[in-house]
Amino acid sequence: MSRPLVVHVVGARPNYMKVAPVYAELERRGNVEQRLVHTGQHYDALLKDVFFAELPLPRPHFELASHTPEEAMAALEQVFTELRPELVVVAGDVNSTLAGAVAARKRGLALCHVESGLRSGDWSMPEEVNRVMTDHLSTLLLTTLPSGDRHLEAEGIPEERFVRVGNTMIDTLFANVDAARALETWRRFGVAPREY
Repeated sequence: MSRPLVVHVVGARPNYMKVAPVYAELERRGNVEQRLVHTGQHYDALLKDVFFAELPLPRPHFELASHTPEEAMAALEQVFTELRPELVVVAGDVNSTLAGAVAARKRGLALCHVESGLRSGDWSMPEEVNRVMTDHLSTLLLTTLPSGDRHLEAEGIPEERFVRVGNTMIDTLFANVDAARALETWRRFGVAPREY
């Protein structure tokens, strides 16, 4: 019997750090198949390759060459049609997040938004538009703080659709603190620990 498929959509640096602990935990549990799809939003090697080398993420199973949200949506719809996942996971508020959300819902797929409920109240920010729209398209919303729960409630999203799980970027930070300290980066600047 095959395991359900979960597809994680990433495209920019913040996505990698938010998705990495979710991917790692699902991998540890072993009860689902997973695929990682990179939209191509951040396509420069310096903006992506180091993260796949240092985080518990595989190289993307699909690397799309879509640099606009419209290109990403079209390409993601094709990937979702081919893979037929049980769940699509998006994180944060970048253009790839919204593209993944729209493409998933257009294909009738369940959608999970990691880092739901964040609000600035500033509609001139593209990120605010992306996060609000993604939240309203999502079937499962994972919040970081009580304020996120309150924002979702105020917008009429039913309580049974969201769960407070904490901040996955902090999980990534804690998972990498020892490795970062071992680099002793302070030496490059000619300073001593705790003296700068």
